[in-house]
Amino acid sequence: MTIDQVKKSKESEDKVEFKEAQSQYSYNSGRKSVLGYIVALANENGGKLILGVKENKSGLHQIVGSGAWDGAEGKLTEDIYRDLQVRVTTEVLFEGTNRVLVIHVPSRPVGKALKFQDVPLMRVGEDLHPMSDEQLFKILQEQEPDFSAKFCEGLTLGDLDQGAIEKMKERYSIKQGNPSFQSKGTEQVLSDLKLLSNGRLTYAALILLGKRKAIQHYLPQASVTWEFRFAEGQITHDFRENICLPLFIGIGYIWKFINEKNGRIPIREGAFISDLMAFNEEVIREALLNAIAHRDYSVTSEVVIKQYPREMIINNPGGFPKGVTIENLLTVSSTPRSRLMAEVLEKTGLVERSGQGVDKIYAYTLAEGKPMPSYQDSDMFQVSLKLSGIVEDKAFHIFITEVQKRRKPEELLGAEQIIALYKVKQGLSAQVKSELIATLEKQKLIVRAGGNTLRYVLPDSYSQLASKEQRIGKRYITREVEQFLTVLQGSTLKIAEIEQALAGSLNRNQLKYLISKLWEDHIVDTEGSSRATRYRIKIPFDTLSGDALSDAVIKVLREKHGAEES
Repeated sequence: MTIDQVKKSKESEDKVEFKEAQSQYSYNSGRKSVLGYIVALANENGGKLILGVKENKSGLHQIVGSGAWDGAEGKLTEDIYRDLQVRVTTEVLFEGTNRVLVIHVPSRPVGKALKFQDVPLMRVGEDLHPMSDEQLFKILQEQEPDFSAKFCEGLTLGDLDQGAIEKMKERYSIKQGNPSFQSKGTEQVLSDLKLLSNGRLTYAALILLGKRKAIQHYLPQASVTWEFRFAEGQITHDFRENICLPLFIGIGYIWKFINEKNGRIPIREGAFISDLMAFNEEVIREALLNAIAHRDYSVTSEVVIKQYPREMIINNPGGFPKGVTIENLLTVSSTPRSRLMAEVLEKTGLVERSGQGVDKIYAYTLAEGKPMPSYQDSDMFQVSLKLSGIVEDKAFHIFITEVQKRRKPEELLGAEQIIALYKVKQGLSAQVKSELIATLEKQKLIVRAGGNTLRYVLPDSYSQLASKEQRIGKRYITREVEQFLTVLQGSTLKIAEIEQALAGSLNRNQLKYLISKLWEDHIVDTEGSSRATRYRIKIPFDTLSGDALSDAVIKVLREKHGAEES
């Protein structure tokens, strides 16, 4: 924006609010504050709050200059996001020495009104008022249009990737049990799947089947960016790829990049032998397809995957679809923003059934003994999924696996049952529906904790696995040692890097204690000194990894400390 544009802007036409704010302006004191105006402008589908300007209704506005948040513009945007979960941007302009601060406010999400101090605000003349019931009802009734069903003007059959079309036809034939579908002509197939109508192709056709050049031209934000970092605190990436391919081909490439950096976690307990990957292919594919089908394509940024050795974050533009919140993710039937595209994904078997994706992500992750997937960093403008690659409860993984082995295919535990068992394990049986509790108790997968209590626990078969070798003498907890070794194996890390990788499991003091004891027992070695100290696995353990490393270390520690009173 330029000073000339500021002077000529019309408050109502350009959705601008001017304030002189020559020294400072109220941040959140009363409605007529920065936060109040941001809420009102967002409710008008976005606009600008401009400080340092005296409004002139009949001519050019006067630049008077403002010292508000001078040099602290970044802090202002951080505070606004903290308090409203709205990502504003700021712009500083000058006329001579007079400074103008422009705060660009994005639109509210479809079907949602923003609130300040629990009140949805709107501008009325020079004032801010609670939104009328009529206006609020109108917003709540809004429906997100199916972006993928819109026609992509100019897109032709020549812009589609033939390999992607053949893959789509093959998957549809298998999923629907209709081999003859593969022999159909391209136009007939596209028409049958509603990707082509009256000679015009939809955006779903572009995203699913478009050549790289066509996607870059018509919808560049449909690409996916993958980044890998060896440490979670690292700012710059070690590897990066931008995948701009038709989804039927691109999904395989994305998984290839992820899997090349994927760690293997061997699980052994007596006769039980299992290999887990840090990141489960089914979970990652489901999470990616969810992100691509549910994202807001009106936002000009792409889906971003940030991968670390033991954590992955998948961010997609646009908040949750209308009616979906973090609290009801597992219970509400989701409505994809791109319904047509989601239907094609379902018909071709890339997803099982619309709305099942999140359940599957949770169930597969928890069944492997990993922490609960987290959407806590999501807001109204982006969905952020965090997945852990650490197996924190091997006993639960073994317990679920053994239960599934004893069952017929049609009797296997589903997502709802696995999530319920996880909640029972965590002492949250009160959060499980009573009818599901009754079913699990009848199947002897849970038992009452004792007496007439309504609290339930997992059966002895799990408890015996969980309690086995939990401690090593007085100084070690087996699970903490295993988690620490998983992070440090093959690396030389500072304590801050280890702490970040084990966030939520061990704090700095616990980690210092554990490292000191492992150093005393000749398991950990150091390089450098003071703040530059780095830690690594000591010879001869440094050649081992996974359970082989854990088994060898724990065996040594038990030989040294197993006789101690625990």
